[in-house]
Amino acid sequence: MEQELEARLANAPVVPLIGANDTAVAVETANALNAGGLGVIEVVLRTDEAVDCMEAIAKQTSGLIVGAGTVLTVAQAEEVVARGAQFIVCPGLVDAVAEYCLKQNVPLYAGTMTAGEVQRAYALGLRTVKFFPASLAGGVPMLKALSSVFREMRFMPTGGVSAANLADFLAVPSVIACGGSWLTPADEIAAGNYDAITKLAREAVAIGRQARP
Repeated sequence: MEQELEARLANAPVVPLIGANDTAVAVETANALNAGGLGVIEVVLRTDEAVDCMEAIAKQTSGLIVGAGTVLTVAQAEEVVARGAQFIVCPGLVDAVAEYCLKQNVPLYAGTMTAGEVQRAYALGLRTVKFFPASLAGGVPMLKALSSVFREMRFMPTGGVSAANLADFLAVPSVIACGGSWLTPADEIAAGNYDAITKLAREAVAIGRQARP
């Protein structure tokens, strides 16, 4: 799965976040993103129905790689994997979660924002981590500084990434992809305007391809 995931991100280095409390809406949103060229989806566990939404996307769509985000504990990691998560994203770095994912061969993007956290992730055996919250943690300059020290590490900046600065983040060679919620605006989803979601996805793909010809 890791190789397939990395290949997908190399083609479209953007991971949209879906935060939903309705499975039908979650599936429609995922399909709209897929139609726009974004085939890797992160469903964030920020609602009581999030795991149901993630499972629905995994079962009711095709051609998508679906993961779970905002995973805080090993118990949550076990649940989302059992219900179809193909990768896991955490806001921070927890040894037990990292060890579980490594043992199960589940790709993990654990959150880091300091050199100490990145070094800890490296020591645990991780080679790709989330950089969060990207804008508050120093943005592109911080990523460049970390990359110069941790030459084997790759990063997925999330938090404050938008269409306006996406190209700047993707221009950093160590960035594997960027995560972001700007691709799933709540007002458009509430209005059922899924064409707008597809349009945002296409714009993100175009930015990615321009930043990485």
